[in-house]
Parts: sequence; structure tokens; C-alpha cells
Amino acid sequence: MLKRIMSENGRDHIGGYVFAVICLVTVALTTAFTAWIMESVINETFANRRADLIWLICGAILGSFVLRGFASYGQAVTLSKIGNNIVARYQRRLFAHLMTLSIGFFSDARSSHLAAQISQNIDGIRDVLNLTITSLARDLLTLIALVGVMIYQDALLTLMVFVIAPPLLLALRYISKRLRSATRESVLYNAHVMGAMQETIQGIAIVKAFTMEAELSRKIQGTIDAAEHRSNRIARLSERTSPLTETFAGVAISSVLAYAAYQSIYGGMLPGAFFSFVTALLLAYEPARRLARLQVHMERAVVNARMIYDLLDMQPHQRDKDGAKPLSVSEAKIEFRDVHFAYGSNEKTLKGLSFTAEGGKTTALVGPSGAGKSTVITLIPRFYDPMAGQILIDGQDIANVTKASLRQHIAYVSQQPYLFEGTIRDNIRYGRPEATDAEIEVAARLAYAHDFILAQPMGYDTPVGENGVTLSGGQRQRLSIARALVRNAPILLLDEATSSLDTESEAAVQKALDEAMNGRTVVVIAHRLSTVMNADKIIAMQDGLVVEEGTHESLAKQPGGLYARLNSLQSAPAEPETL
Repeated sequence: MLKRIMSENGRDHIGGYVFAVICLVTVALTTAFTAWIMESVINETFANRRADLIWLICGAILGSFVLRGFASYGQAVTLSKIGNNIVARYQRRLFAHLMTLSIGFFSDARSSHLAAQISQNIDGIRDVLNLTITSLARDLLTLIALVGVMIYQDALLTLMVFVIAPPLLLALRYISKRLRSATRESVLYNAHVMGAMQETIQGIAIVKAFTMEAELSRKIQGTIDAAEHRSNRIARLSERTSPLTETFAGVAISSVLAYAAYQSIYGGMLPGAFFSFVTALLLAYEPARRLARLQVHMERAVVNARMIYDLLDMQPHQRDKDGAKPLSVSEAKIEFRDVHFAYGSNEKTLKGLSFTAEGGKTTALVGPSGAGKSTVITLIPRFYDPMAGQILIDGQDIANVTKASLRQHIAYVSQQPYLFEGTIRDNIRYGRPEATDAEIEVAARLAYAHDFILAQPMGYDTPVGENGVTLSGGQRQRLSIARALVRNAPILLLDEATSSLDTESEAAVQKALDEAMNGRTVVVIAHRLSTVMNADKIIAMQDGLVVEEGTHESLAKQPGGLYARLNSLQSAPAEPETL
């Protein structure tokens, strides 16, 4: 994992890392110098009383501290800038990769959990690099330099200090292995908690309307408790290094003090070397403690980084085929030939569906719920690929063309309108980014949205709020239709496009759609048959198959037919209530 992260990021930041390493080496050397010079401080100033050396020694100490301060500042700022750039890079990379994944991936993965997991894990890659650089260039070099001072002053004392190091390293290795699994579990549980909270906030109106507060609280409590338990376990495992390292330091320092006291009392040694050794030992404690905890911190960072790479390494299920060509559209004729489809391992939704939507005409799909109408709409822009059969546009199998070129020729209005953060103008312009303000206004007029837009506080520049929360359902749907109209594509897909509109708005939008449909190939789904009576062709579907097709007049006259039955049910007057 470290090799992969370094290979992907090291070359682009080599200059910054070199500068940071130079600063860290400076920190290490100035720290060791502070310990080394203590011998001269004690012996020359206190024992030998050399007044002529006091200013030189004090100036050297001051200079080393100033130099270390600037070096610490330089490495900290440099590594922070590099780390922030790496986080931003992986955020862009993750977003671009997510855009390549199929609709099926997002159907299986809960978006709230995915967002929470990404936000928690993306810092892991930055932490892996920063821990590696600072540990090797600062802590390890500082420790080596200070150990060098210790050996120079007293090799036997140094040997005594490191006799008990191997047991400490073995204990830390055991802790790191246990921490790996606990960290991964903690990330997953925290993602569940964040996801549940996000979903509750998004659906707060339903929560309050159905007084679900207590029920949802009980449901999420178990997940929160589990996340808390995992976090506490990580804290216990991580902090077990403290008593280990503190005990090691206590044994080492007390042993050194006992030995040094013995040598000073019975051996007549000057105290300078002893003070220099103890200073080096005390200064070495902090980098040694950080190095001892390095594997613990690295395990956590690597677990987070690996979960990000698991997502980045996920291969798109709907890649363009090798040699895929752009779609060429003339009359925009759509053909389904013996198409079979199922969502995952579920029962087939389409079971050999075949029909033709003529170019420049309107084809309506009707039928009971579960007949497969919406599936047809999702297969045309290749949100999913069929299990068998072919879908052709002007004789070209859409499986053999690039998805980008296919979708550029399609405008889509979903059953549930979705608006993005931004202004009304921004949301309409998503249909065609290069559209002018005048074209946006024309599309809004065609969708009968212009009047209510002007009634907003800032007109077309009014922010819509999260998913258009400040607008009514009918207003959101009309903006969604305007977004499709401004695209000016030869194929228009309408999935219950008027389902969220009141009677007056539906009539207005239906007129706009009638105008927009002229000269385009339109595939429309409608449960209310009154909205598709004027369609050039009506296809009645049931159980994933075409059972009837024709015009409204011809199908309505077929005795016992599916369309005739649906038409009579919707045309029948409501029975008066009996008291």
C-alpha cells in the first residue's frame, strides 16, 4: 500500500518532500547538537569556570533553537500543503471514478453510507505519506543522532538502555495487528451512523408526520452503541503503547541515573558527560515514543487508505467496448429486439420484449405497475444493459456505441424530479451547459415555468435549496422538463413527466410537451391514459411483454383488451358515497 501511494504521489511532490526532508534533518541535527553541547556547558562553565566560552556556548544554543524553529515551521507548512493537495486530488479522482460506475452500483450501495465512508477514509492516504516522511526524516534521524551522542558519551550506558527494547517492539507489533481489524469495523459502523442520520434529515417531514422519532431512535441506538464500542476498543488498543513506552523510559532513565551516580560518587567522573548523556536520553524519548506508536498509527491510516483504493479499483460494469464508435442519429428510430432483463438476481422484468418507436413520432407505454415500462426507459440511455437481445437506434446497436455520444442525443425527465444545489438558471442549464440565457428562458416558457420563476425573490437567480426544497412538487417537475427541453435532443424520454402536477399545471405542461414532441422521437410512460391519447403509437405492456399496440382509437375498441380495460376503469365515473 505504501509503495502504491508513493508511486502515485511522490513524483509530483518530489521538490516539496526534499525541502521538508531537509527541514526535518535540520530539526534532528539541532536536537542532537543541544544534547552534545551540554557536556561543554557543564564542564567548561561550571566545573572549569571558563568565562570566555560562556557567550560562545550560549550563542550556539540560541542559534540551534532558532534554526530548529524555522525548520519545524518550514516542514510543517510544506507537508500540510502537500497533504491538502493529495486530499483534493483523491477527492477529484474519486468523484470522476464514481461518475464512471453504473446505476446498478448506486442502487446497491446506499449513497449516505458511501458519502460517509469516503469522508472518513480519504485522509488516510495523506496520513500514510506524512507519517512516513516525518517518521523517517525527523524521528528516526533524531533518534539516530541522539543515540550517537549517547554512544560517544558512554557506550555501556547506551547498551543498558536498549537491552529492554526488543520486548517493547514485540508488544507493539501485537497491538498493531489487533488494531487493524478494529479500525476497519469502526469505519464501517461510523458510516452506518452517519448514513442513518443523513437519511433521517432528508426525510424529516415523513419522520415527523408519522411520529417516527422514537422508533428511529431505537433503531439507530444499536448502531451507535456498536460504533462507540469499536471506538473505545481502538482507544484502548492505541493507548496501550503509553504504559509500555513510559515503563521502558522509566526503567532506562532510572538505570542510567543509578549507574551515573555510582560513577560520579565512587569513580570521580566529571558531570558534563553524564548531563550530556541524560539530555540526549531525555530528548530521544519523544521521537522514540513516536516511532514506537508509528505502526499503530500507520495501521489505522493504511486501513483507511485501503478502503479508498477498494472503491477506486472497482471496475465499471458498463465500459465502452473496444472500438466503440459515436452514435450517428438521423431519424432516431428505436427498436427493441427480444430484450430480456432482470435487476440482479430478481425475477426477469422484461421477457423477450420487442417493439419499434418510429423516428419523429411519439410512442406511449402503458400498463399496470410492474409491467416493465420504467425499465424500458432506463435501458435506452444504457443506465443498465440487457441480459439478452438488442436495442438499436437507427439500426445501430447501442451496446456498440459510446455511452457519451448515446446520451448526448437523449433528453430525460424522470418520475421523481431532482434539482441540484444552485440557482434556477443553473438547474435548467444542466441540460446543455452552453445554452444562453435566452434559450433557458424559452425552455422555461415551453415548460410553463417562466411565470412562477419570475415570482421568485430573485427570478432565475433564486437558489432552489437542497433538492428544490423551496419549490412545490409541480414547480420542480416543470424545471426538470425545462432542463430536458433546453437540451434540444432528437430523443425525448418521459417517465411519468406530469405525475407531480396538479390538474391545471398538467394541462399547461401537456401543451408544452405536445409542442416539444414535434419532430422528436418520444417514448413516454403514463398511468393516466388521457395524457397519451394523441400518441402516434400506444404499446400496452404486461409481465415484461408487449400484449397490444396501436392507436388510442383502435385499442380502446378491442373487447377484453388490456388497454380497453384500463381505459374503461379510468373513464368510469366515481360511485357516489352511501351514508
